[in-house]
Parts: sequence; C-alpha cells; structure tokens
Amino acid sequence: MKRLVPLLGVLMGFAASINATAQTPPKVEQFTLANGLTVIVKPDHRAPTVAHMLWVRTGSMDEVDGTSGVAHVLEHMMFKGTPGVKAGEFSRRVAALGGRENAFTSKDNTGYYQQIPASRLEDVMKLEADRFANNQWSDEEFAKEIEVVKEERRLRTDDSPRALMGETLAATVFVASPYRRPVVGWMSDLDAMTASDVREFYRRWYVPGNAAVVVAGDVEVAQVRQLAEKYYGGIPVRAVPPRKPRLEPEQTGVRRIDFKAPAEQAYVSMAFKVPSVQSLEGAQPGDQEALALTVLAAVLDGYSGARLDRALTQGDNRVADSAGAYNGLWGRGPQLFMLGGVPAAGKTTQQVEAALREQVARVAREGVTEAELNRVKTQWVAGQVYQLDSVFNQARALGNNWVLGLPLDADERLIARLRAVTADQVKAVAGKYFGDDQLTVAVLQPQLMDKTRKPRTPPVGARH
Repeated sequence: MKRLVPLLGVLMGFAASINATAQTPPKVEQFTLANGLTVIVKPDHRAPTVAHMLWVRTGSMDEVDGTSGVAHVLEHMMFKGTPGVKAGEFSRRVAALGGRENAFTSKDNTGYYQQIPASRLEDVMKLEADRFANNQWSDEEFAKEIEVVKEERRLRTDDSPRALMGETLAATVFVASPYRRPVVGWMSDLDAMTASDVREFYRRWYVPGNAAVVVAGDVEVAQVRQLAEKYYGGIPVRAVPPRKPRLEPEQTGVRRIDFKAPAEQAYVSMAFKVPSVQSLEGAQPGDQEALALTVLAAVLDGYSGARLDRALTQGDNRVADSAGAYNGLWGRGPQLFMLGGVPAAGKTTQQVEAALREQVARVAREGVTEAELNRVKTQWVAGQVYQLDSVFNQARALGNNWVLGLPLDADERLIARLRAVTADQVKAVAGKYFGDDQLTVAVLQPQLMDKTRKPRTPPVGARH
C-alpha cells in the first residue's frame, strides 16, 4: 500500500509547467462539434505516437436498481460489432495497425482507448466513431458475453474476500448514493440482465453531448479537428437525459459490519465520509478541506516509512502486518477517507482499529511537521514529471478532468492548491472528520479455506 495516495492515480499527466526541462508546455485546445461532442487535443511531438480516447460520462452511478453492472456489460458489448465491423474485428484491426487498445468502466464514466502510430490516427477515429454511433449485436452474442462478465465477477470479486467485503462496506456506507452498487454488478442482476437492458442503456447515454474525444501525441489541432468533423460530426444530435440528485442523508452513528469469508488473515477497513473537491477556485466550503485531507493521507501513508508504517508495522510492539490510508479527492459522487490494516500475529482487528484512529488523533492534537509536508509535496511534483513521459497518461488526465467538469488546466491548478496546504489545515481536518458519526467499519473474520479448490483462470474475452 505504499503509494503517493490518491494523487498519482487521479492526477496523471500534469501539464509541463512542472517539467524539469522548463519547456513551454504544448497548448491544450478544446472545442465542441455541432452535435455536442467535446474534442480535446494536446499536441506532444516527442515521439511519433498518439493516444486516442473516447470518454462517455456514464458509469455504474447512472444505473438503476435491478440492472447493476449494465454500464460494464455495455463496455464489453461495444467490441461485438457494427453493421460494417464484425464481432472481435475492432481489436484485430487495431492490432494490425501496430496499436494496442482496451476499455474501462468506473462509477463515474466509461472509456475506450487506442495507442497507435501517429500515421494511423484516422483509422482508429473512423473505427471508434462507427462503434459509438452504430453498436449492434445479436441476442446470441449477448448471451455468450454475459457469461464472460459473470466469470469475471467470480474471479475478481467472489473469489476475493476483501473485494466481497468492500462491496458490503460500500452498500452499508451509502444509503441513497448510487455509489452503493458495485461497478461489476450484483450477480443476481447479471443473471437477470437482458440484451434489451444493455441496448437501452446504450441508447440513453451514448449520445454526442455526453461524450468527449481526447487525442494526445504527435498531432496538430487542425488535423484532429478535421478528422473529428469527418467521423464524429455526422452522428445525430440526441438529448442528454436529465440526472436527478441522489444526495446521501446525514449519518448519525457508527455502522459496523462483521464479514465472514474463507481467508488466511483478518482485515479491518474504516470508511469516513468526507468532502470532495467541487471547484479548483475554492468556491465550495469543503474544497480546501478535501485538499488538506489528501495531504493527511499522504502524511500517514504516502511513502515508505510514513506514520502508519512506523507506528503500526515496525518494532517489537507492532500491531499490524500492513496499514494504509487513502482519500477520495473528487468524483461525481460522495467521497471517503479510508484507513485499513492487517493484524500482526497475536493482535486483533480491534487493536489495529484503535491504532489507526490514534494516529489520526495524534495529528489532530500535535499537527504535522513542515518536513513531512515538504516531503509529500516534493514527491507529488516528481511523480507528475515522470507521468508526462506517457501520452496515454496525458490523455487520461484530460478525459478524467472533463468527466468531472474541470477546466483544461486543472492539473496545474490542483498542484498549486496542494502546495499551498498548511500544517494547520491538516491538523484541523484530522480533528473534524474522524468521529463516529462519519464512520463505517468492516471487519473480515477469516473462515477455514478449502485447500483443494483450484484458482480460477481469467475468462476468455475479459477486457481489462
């Protein structure tokens, strides 16, 4: 769990204003086609490659009860053909161009990407526009693919005690928010899903005004604009469905889950409800607090030898084999600050829980040092310079920002805001957001494991 907490995951591809070479960053341009589709272009001529991504602002949070997992199933079905491209042909064509491709589904969005030689950009734009506008497959094709998705769920969730507990934790933390449902879907919903459910989700959300094309790499803006108009511009306009607010009611006491599953070690996971960044101008009350919580997570678990590592996993009196912290900085739905740990031999989950809370309480009492703040901030900047080497990461950052409604320069603004976080702000949030009324605790209680059971193999057709 040694990571630079949420930043390296959600801030990939920071603009070159922090580049060690001090070069002027390529200008990112954004424009909208007449049908409402957003196009974002970032030229980067260091290598003759291009990342082409299609982002759709729909994910599991746009599903309704009874069809959980449909956004992810649709992602699979998007590879199953159009009137002019047979099932499986999309991937074969991209490979023949010398490229790689895949897709992903999250709570907030669905994304499709290809990384190809710059000279092949037109080919993949034509392919992607075709399946976005003309996805088509038979009921028989769906019947085969839904079994692939079910097996994917068995492999990644049902066979993983922590993943199963994580699902239960989310369903307990959130009452009204659609974040309570798993991205892969509940198995009962997958069993009951029909081809019509998936086609309806596609018709509802895969409209130009709910999508963005992001291109980063060895391209010119005028070139991408011309290709976007040619291949995406003719897709008919359709209204983006209205989204109703599904606000989470206030929690009024600690919630606890005892989760029994075959496992070798116990585990405790603690979820605290916290604010998320809504505006990089700091216009919302919780914006600065969300940034300070991100710094707090980094101080606790942002590098080897950070506070949780030193206090819980080292020395003769250690209570944990591992311990970690993470803050959900932003998203379309409510966010959580997570603490977790595996008890050391002879120690209990109660001891780990108490030790984790004590480390946060210590920050609330004593604060953090300037040396700690400087260390995590320096690591963030260094990490982002490294990420700039990948045009794929640049494209992914721009797409993620678009999904969240953030400006093109969100990356630079966020780094500046995080650099400005003070020790007093970190101390203040440590004292504010870690009481019982914000807390849900899940404890994995290990049960005997079946030693004769053979591990599953990934299903043929699994996308990611």
